[in-house]
Amino acid sequence: MSLGEKEEKANGHLHPITKLTRRANEIFYDLGFSLIEGPEIENEYYNFDALNIPEYHPARDMWDTVWLKPKDKRRLLRTHTSPVQVRYMEQNEPPFRIIVPGKVFRHEATDATHETQFYQLEGLMVEKDVSLSHLKGVFKYFFDNLFGVDMDVRLRPSYFPFVEPGVEVDLSCFKCSGEGCSICKGTGWIQLVGAGMVHPKVLESGGINPHHWQGFAFGMGWDRVAMLKHEIDDIRLFYSGDLRLINQF
Repeated sequence: MSLGEKEEKANGHLHPITKLTRRANEIFYDLGFSLIEGPEIENEYYNFDALNIPEYHPARDMWDTVWLKPKDKRRLLRTHTSPVQVRYMEQNEPPFRIIVPGKVFRHEATDATHETQFYQLEGLMVEKDVSLSHLKGVFKYFFDNLFGVDMDVRLRPSYFPFVEPGVEVDLSCFKCSGEGCSICKGTGWIQLVGAGMVHPKVLESGGINPHHWQGFAFGMGWDRVAMLKHEIDDIRLFYSGDLRLINQF
């Protein structure tokens, strides 16, 4: 083993999610997006109320919230990275474009595709004239560069309380180019992103006039993207501390 190889081995390896996040930041930077971070311990207002999910709203059941004691202070481990959007809007004037990568927490059973902790990548773009066509174009550029192949993007109607309209974003399978394989389960498509036009109430929560500004937001399970890109079949491997996984990257 050469001296250079010994030094490289001694320096260790970046976690695959860390490497993927750095690559995502490079791609989004080319599109004018800035990387923003926020607190993992949140309060009820930013995690739910400011995102058009008031108390007793049935959509709250979509998030298996981990509440912190004492519960009367209504503090929690954030269930998504979306609270950072409102925090950023409160402190900044549009136009702006941001991405928010970070760890989130859910109280749920673990298996090969679910963990109590995992990463999300959130995005927000607010300008004068923003539409779903801009959203589709951003995803086309981003995923083409992330996976290194020409991918098709399609939008399907869906529901998320903080956007209107809401969409699911599907990508043609990067492995089989839409022909059908085990990764896309024979469909030729992979569903990766929830997105939509920012709900006027969310803009108002951030102090932005929805009559003058509009934008789109999106969020994706970042661990799942890493699993697909590197063909890892169990999300728990990311948090096992097993160096046999880390040393491959």
